[in-house]
Amino acid sequence: MAEEKQHHHFFHHDKPADGEEDYKKEEKHHKHREHEDEAGAVAAAAFARHEKKEAEKDPEHAHRHKIEAKIAEAVAVGAGGLALHEHHEKKEAKEEDEEAHGKKHHHIF
Repeated sequence: MAEEKQHHHFFHHDKPADGEEDYKKEEKHHKHREHEDEAGAVAAAAFARHEKKEAEKDPEHAHRHKIEAKIAEAVAVGAGGLALHEHHEKKEAKEEDEEAHGKKHHHIF
């Protein structure tokens, strides 16, 4: 057993050298999260619309459908706000990347 056994890993994480941030990876992460949040907002809005229609069709349980519709509307607004937040985080990551690599030019006028 003079030879040592090498361990092979499925995931090779390339870490940036000397504390350099991996802005592209961060930007991609925020973009992915932004799209997820947009999809959640659309789904919640669709469910809210569905519940409003159900309230009209089912007068016996209309109050319950109206409550569920209002909750779904609140969720849709929250998901939209979260998507907007992720969009701004993505923009910040992109600007940091441009500044780190000297691509950002500051114009005064």
